[in-house]
Amino acid sequence: MNNKLIINGVINPFNKTIVIDGDKSLSIRWALLASQAIGKSTATNLLESDDVLSTLSCLKKLGIKINLSHNKCEIFGAGINGYKYKKNITLNAGNSGTLARLISGLLIHAKEKIKITGDKSLSKRDFLRISEPLKKFGAKIQTTLGGLPLTIKGTKNPNPIKYFEKKGSAQCKSSIMLAALNTEGKTLIKAKKSRNHSELLFKALNLNIKVSKKKNYDFIKIVGGREIKPFNYNIPSDISSGAFFIALTLLTKNSKLTIKSINVNPSRTGVIKILRLMGAKISFKNLRIYKGEKIADLYIKSVKSLKAINCPPILNSSAIDEFLIIFMIAAKAKGVSIFKNLSELNEKESPRLKWGSKILNLMGIKTLTTKNSIKIYGNPNLQINKKIVIKDYLKDHRVFMTSVIAALAFGGKWIIHDKDSIKTSFPSFLKIINIVKK
Repeated sequence: MNNKLIINGVINPFNKTIVIDGDKSLSIRWALLASQAIGKSTATNLLESDDVLSTLSCLKKLGIKINLSHNKCEIFGAGINGYKYKKNITLNAGNSGTLARLISGLLIHAKEKIKITGDKSLSKRDFLRISEPLKKFGAKIQTTLGGLPLTIKGTKNPNPIKYFEKKGSAQCKSSIMLAALNTEGKTLIKAKKSRNHSELLFKALNLNIKVSKKKNYDFIKIVGGREIKPFNYNIPSDISSGAFFIALTLLTKNSKLTIKSINVNPSRTGVIKILRLMGAKISFKNLRIYKGEKIADLYIKSVKSLKAINCPPILNSSAIDEFLIIFMIAAKAKGVSIFKNLSELNEKESPRLKWGSKILNLMGIKTLTTKNSIKIYGNPNLQINKKIVIKDYLKDHRVFMTSVIAALAFGGKWIIHDKDSIKTSFPSFLKIINIVKK
């Protein structure tokens, strides 16, 4: 099977309306919380990516009945602490850090030892960030050199905890929140600002949660043990996936794009704030609230020139998955763009800060990179007239998609390996690319 994509030449100007796949973060969170409800919950527009399918597979191993067909999913929840499973089971999280970290929080009652594994990329990622707080609840957890495989055996009576989450990791915060849901008593979390999908979903389900927002931190109080009622969810589109098409529009002369019904949660719109600071024209239409999440149609219009940015680090956490594509905008901006405090990028599926610099260098863009920062020397007149090969990037879906956008925007002959990597988060990516190109 040919698993390479070859792109030769730039895209023509376009004026299109598209619909993006369902939000991955919300798809996984819905599935995990639905498994804790009592009775049937239904989701429409569920993202059928590898990460979400891995989530459903793990829940089935935990005794949860699931029906899936055509982006519609039914989960028959077993209630809090209701999982039923055989001895010595292994849950394979594939490439999904969200799944591996969040489901660990739901296993603090596990009577039998459960092993959590993942692919080569996921196995190298940091799991001490969730194993240490979960141990405070009373669970026994062993990691492999701080990563996967991880084994967890729960406790009959977990203790509520107080925890200071310092990394700004929504996955770590959410893991603790799900553990708190399974714990009688009051758990208190002081968390550095990060995505708040879990908090909003907890509130939508009328769970006992209180969030106090301060300038740099949120204070979260959860009283566990409350029964969850089954719930239905029409999952909005994923802004992280939409970011690639936002960038393609901004990088293509005389182009316009509308993206329908996309999640514009303020904790996820750092990419839009950053691009606007660089001169992008991006507007919201038909803004509404759905289960606590802000949803809107996005309208994007290309501009004659883009400007460099000294990116405010306060925006990092709300754009952490979009920096690779933001770097491509910086490549065409006039001046030197500076991005700091990005060490968390190298904790993703691949060392993304290094890969961002590598792709830019292959394109002929000068960069200066440290372990947590990058300077990008933009070239508004950049046109590529050579062959570029992208491979050996640990099948990081965002490296692949960023390379496709760069190829279409800047030209040259690109040979991009491992095109099946998009199955992780955005299986219809190339299909939508073809819709925009026509």
